[in-house]
Amino acid sequence: MVWSRVVTDPGPQIDVTDPRAVRPSRGARSRRQRELVGGLLRCYPVSFLVLAPYALLIFPMAVFYDNPQTGFIVLLVGLALLGSVSVETLGLLFGRPDPQWRQGMRQATARYPYIYPVARLVTLTSIAADLLGAYLGRGSIIAQISGELSDAPMVALTKLFSGWGALGFALLVASHLGGRLSRGKLYGWLAALVTTQAVVTMLTALTAPLVAFLFFVVAAGVVCGVFRLRYLLLGTVLMVLLWPAIFEYRNEIRQDQGIEVSDAVTATDRIRLDRQLTLVAGIEVPVDLGQPGLVDHLRYGLVPRIVDPDRPPLSTGQQINQFLGGGPTSASNFLLLGNIWFFDGPVGVLGVHAFWAGFVALLLRWRARPGPARLSLFCLVCSDVLLWSGTYPESTIAFLQHVVSAMTVFFLLWLTRRIPLGTTGRPALPADGRTRTGALRGPGRRGAHREGDA
Repeated sequence: MVWSRVVTDPGPQIDVTDPRAVRPSRGARSRRQRELVGGLLRCYPVSFLVLAPYALLIFPMAVFYDNPQTGFIVLLVGLALLGSVSVETLGLLFGRPDPQWRQGMRQATARYPYIYPVARLVTLTSIAADLLGAYLGRGSIIAQISGELSDAPMVALTKLFSGWGALGFALLVASHLGGRLSRGKLYGWLAALVTTQAVVTMLTALTAPLVAFLFFVVAAGVVCGVFRLRYLLLGTVLMVLLWPAIFEYRNEIRQDQGIEVSDAVTATDRIRLDRQLTLVAGIEVPVDLGQPGLVDHLRYGLVPRIVDPDRPPLSTGQQINQFLGGGPTSASNFLLLGNIWFFDGPVGVLGVHAFWAGFVALLLRWRARPGPARLSLFCLVCSDVLLWSGTYPESTIAFLQHVVSAMTVFFLLWLTRRIPLGTTGRPALPADGRTRTGALRGPGRRGAHREGDA
């Protein structure tokens, strides 16, 4: 018997797909979120550097202690953000930072096969110079009180490497983003730089440089994509929790050096940065205290002291302290925004941040991704002129000094860079020896690939 098979119509078929196969994984979503946040930070880096310390520390302090001048703080931050956000938004019309940041940085540093050895050299030199300078008394509390600068040749030599900590940080980050330094080794080098600043704090009895360097490392690292934004929040919380112990230890060091410490000033008083800022609120601005002008900026910023030893030390902090009724043996400042308001008024707060926002936009966006030199200049801007605790206008002079000091490093990178095309007209190979399809094209062809040059 033969059975006939009848094929029945199965009806409309419904494609049932496992939603887990379509839904992106948690890691992919997290990676996209980090890329989105990182791209936003690199579009508005100056605004982020201005807002971060106030949003994390200064505004909460002002609200918690009911500072009557909280509105003045909002005014200062609003003026600074008006200058930076407007310029950074306008800059987006002419180009955005590379959306493939790590891949772009790898291509931008491909011409510098010795960037990691140079980064190690700069970092080790910075560590040695900072430790030696602090041991010899450079930048100590005693030197600050006396207002006298040491004329020892070794002290003058260590000053030539001022700012190399930020420069070493930038080159280490560039080495990591370029694929020549692992994340673990990067963190190890950064820990060495931070530990150096901690030892310098013990030798000089000054905590401000350590706090400033910590903020610079984390904030600049967030913008460069080597730290997550949560690290900045975590670091702020840890600093607030550890501050009383750090403050007491600092006072003990000062007392051991024979310096009188006032018991009336507590750790809480010292961390009230909102109150330090609002001291300038009732002053009619701008104020002329004989602060450095354009000629002084060029003299102090571009000429090393070893060449011009007779110039007097800058004492803007001491001048402010005397203006407030204090003596010449102590220094005061109103934080970066307050100092700009004090010396240049509201127009200065807006104009200074607009200028540096345009400068940073050029560094991060001109000719696509930045190379090691432009990334180094960006980090010097972050550590000097945009640091929230900086003493303006000395911070601008420090930036010029550090740029002059970094020129030897930039020249070394230029000498050791790889020529894109060899004598045979063939593209140079990457550092690992593997060929890159279409990475470089011959001269004369339209649409040739352009790498970051500096």
